[in-house]
Amino acid sequence: MTDAVPAAAPQTVPVDIPYSFARGHGVVIAPDGEGWLATLREGSDPAVLIEVKRYLAAPLRVVTASIADFDRLLSDHYAVDASAAAMAGSLDGGDIDLIASGMPSAEDLLDSADDAPAIRLINAIIAEAVRQGVSDIHIEPYESGLVVRMRADGVLREHLRMPPHVAPVVVSRIKVMARLDIAERRVPQDGRIALTLAGKAIDVRVSTLPSRAGERVVMRILDKDTAGIDFDVLGLSGEADRILREALAEPNGIILVTGPTGSGKTTTLYAALKQLNDGQRNILTVEDPVEYAVEGVGQTQVNAKVGLDFAAGLRAILRQDPDVVMIGEIRDRETADIAVQASLTGHLVLSTVHTNDAVGAITRLKDLKVEPFLLASTLRAVLAQRLVRKLCPTCREPVQADNGIAAMLGLDIGTVIWRPKGCDECGHTGFKGRIGVFEAIKVDETVRRYIYAGGDESMIAKHAFLKAPTLASAARAMVAKGITTPEEAIRIARREDVDA
Repeated sequence: MTDAVPAAAPQTVPVDIPYSFARGHGVVIAPDGEGWLATLREGSDPAVLIEVKRYLAAPLRVVTASIADFDRLLSDHYAVDASAAAMAGSLDGGDIDLIASGMPSAEDLLDSADDAPAIRLINAIIAEAVRQGVSDIHIEPYESGLVVRMRADGVLREHLRMPPHVAPVVVSRIKVMARLDIAERRVPQDGRIALTLAGKAIDVRVSTLPSRAGERVVMRILDKDTAGIDFDVLGLSGEADRILREALAEPNGIILVTGPTGSGKTTTLYAALKQLNDGQRNILTVEDPVEYAVEGVGQTQVNAKVGLDFAAGLRAILRQDPDVVMIGEIRDRETADIAVQASLTGHLVLSTVHTNDAVGAITRLKDLKVEPFLLASTLRAVLAQRLVRKLCPTCREPVQADNGIAAMLGLDIGTVIWRPKGCDECGHTGFKGRIGVFEAIKVDETVRRYIYAGGDESMIAKHAFLKAPTLASAARAMVAKGITTPEEAIRIARREDVDA
């Protein structure tokens, strides 16, 4: 045989054959009493069983499986489990550049007896990402090479560049870990990887997308500790904090969180659920997808393939006697109507809407044909949020605000503000972590009258922000406190707010 299994050696972990050998020769083994069960792929050469039996040095029972069944078995067997951990070592990372430089050449990759180098590389990338607080890992194949970029604090940076022949092996290994179809490269796929790093549970959401030079992979790292975050960690304070807490104390109604993609809306909703999750309420959610598992909360994931959209899921959970309902997003008229009806029948409904500010959420629901009188009677509060990067407390440096910055932020000329510098603590970026900036509207009697009468956004905003800060003013306050920079404040503020 041209591609023999390595000689078996005494070991403390269960013996297994390398993934590349199993895939190439169409055989998977599993313990079977005192011996082993070998599943042979339909059409594979039975002579491979001689080599497998020599390697195992134990009785061998053989069954055959169709190509489709074998592919499923292969993905399940070699997903992140004890055998993969044994082949790759613990998920402790290491020097990514050193591991990447140790990847075999093109010929060695194709003929490699196992995938340990690729597994070690992926483990190192994920471990490094978790240590740096990265939210997304991008694996991007191009004709010139495989590029690995990571998004930290909302900014993408290149971390690694490897030869192009490495791409198929790395992508294939990630797909196996996420239990995706390794043979299907023409359509996008989604999966998950569950990992443990230093005793900390990490969930990795995997998305693949066919591209010109191969399959792109984006891995979103979901730290389960984030699901238990508190309001003060989010950055909620002052009037916005009071408005949200009062709305959560209501027995029924709708509470909306708005903002663009990646602004932390889901994290804020989970913080709200933590406040409500006291064991005396039945809390149910319908999400797309379920990002964090929360003990004591019934979570349902949208599944378009079987017709389970937000509206269908919401209708179903309302028959489960809920006290609190969380909807991942109100994106169509049907979902909006059911949410309003749920609040009218005594439920507290939490959800998100994609709008630029808090007042825009009211207009958005009107666009979805929600009757103004229903909206006025059910809406309790609307929260809008953005994320800004926090200055590194170790290396930030004070400067005096010049004329332009002082005028833009409403400060006196010469007022001390803070600038990023860069050090080892923050990876020489000058920033470390992000914090939420919020504006909140309490739907009181005056706002209800405006909504019922069809008042425009400016009328509602003028009343709502008499005492409460807007996004722009909240961001300016963070600059004055040295939490962030003027550039970050300007980035999240609307042009008219900056000029005001």
